[in-house]
Amino acid sequence: MSTRDDDPEIPRLAETFDEVEDALLSRWPETRLEPSLDRIRAFCELLGDPQATYRSIHLTGTNGKTSTARMVDTLLRALDLRTGRFTSPHVQRMTERISIDGEPLDDDAFVRAFNDVAPYIGLVDADQPHPLSFFETVVAMAYAAFSDAPVDVAVVEVGMGGSWDATNVIDGDVAVLLPVAVDHARYLGDSLAAIAREKVGIIKPGAVAVVAEQSPDVAAIIGERAAEVGAQLVVEGVDFGVVTRLPAVGGQVVSLQGLRARYDDVFMPLYGAHQAQNAAMALAAVEAFVGDQPLGEDLVREAFAQVTSPGRLEVVRRSPTIVLDAAHNPHGAEATAAALEDSFQFSPLIGVIGVMNDKDAEGLLAAFEPHLAHVVVTQNSTERAMPVADLARTAVEVFGEDRVSVAPRLADAIDQAAALAEAGEAVSSMGSGAVLVTGSVVTVGEARTLLERPARSAPGATS
Repeated sequence: MSTRDDDPEIPRLAETFDEVEDALLSRWPETRLEPSLDRIRAFCELLGDPQATYRSIHLTGTNGKTSTARMVDTLLRALDLRTGRFTSPHVQRMTERISIDGEPLDDDAFVRAFNDVAPYIGLVDADQPHPLSFFETVVAMAYAAFSDAPVDVAVVEVGMGGSWDATNVIDGDVAVLLPVAVDHARYLGDSLAAIAREKVGIIKPGAVAVVAEQSPDVAAIIGERAAEVGAQLVVEGVDFGVVTRLPAVGGQVVSLQGLRARYDDVFMPLYGAHQAQNAAMALAAVEAFVGDQPLGEDLVREAFAQVTSPGRLEVVRRSPTIVLDAAHNPHGAEATAAALEDSFQFSPLIGVIGVMNDKDAEGLLAAFEPHLAHVVVTQNSTERAMPVADLARTAVEVFGEDRVSVAPRLADAIDQAAALAEAGEAVSSMGSGAVLVTGSVVTVGEARTLLERPARSAPGATS
């Protein structure tokens, strides 16, 4: 009689978070794609199709998905609904990807979620031409955990694209399409039309599609998909949107026209016009989800006042101020730069930038160039990071040699930038010096971890 330890057909269950992380990272990475839903469908079928046991709101778009998902989650919980939220990538820890009732799974719950699906992984691997990927496995973990909770509604952010994204085995009651720009061109295509055709795959028959303002070509493709599957379209600027917004201490105050009512004097502790747009999208998505009644002004105000979005124009340190933002493409960088001008008066503002090798580094740097006095280029610890020497060459072309420094280690880059911000502040009467760490979710996550360490002295400090 065989035991679990001596039978290779029976997977050994994990005991610690580290074991789960190792097991998941040994699978195909998120950047290795094979456009098929066959594996994840087979996996979910073996699990009893957990994604069919609750209603859902599914989000796609180029930027803003995670912030909007967090807003949707907060509004739904204010309505006393139990929520599951799936977002990616994570900022610091893998557990962030799966949240229940607004909180990421703790390590023990993450281990249980993995062990619940682990016995079926080998069965799918053996039956399919390609093994389950890291992302497919985590999606299945999330869907099963949501079913076990059980949740009333899942808020699901696509990983990349839409049609072939592993999350797309779920049939969202509401499909949210945030602004579409060029990103992941290697995988999704290098034109807005090609990318839009991939993203509209999350619009399912009978769903409500909540659509941000788009270019005419993208809007036409969304309209065609909605007509094809019989989905209802509600469009920003026509059916809902931001009426007014004013920067405020710690965030902004907005008036939002929803699908059912107008909501005035809504404070949100997030910065920038793009976050106001995300708020309008989230509000419309929840209104579409719950039906014909408005949500109530007090409920909306209380929910938005509680919204957080780590790594999105997040102030994590003072003296000098250090701001983290996960912008990783030109569209995101432009939104971040506009928000910085809108909400802060930093002088000088020093950038710390580390990007991934498959990103438009030149476009991102160009978007930030008018707003940064100096940039310290660096790289994060992942294999996908653009080598600092390559990024430095591009930065010199954009900023000029005198405005570029190089620090291969992120901690050193932050220290250098903080010193430059403080030195510049001493000779400037325009405002306070600050540091912006940006270029990648991974870079921001690693910076957040460094800056949270209590034993670490403040950047630029002397002993």
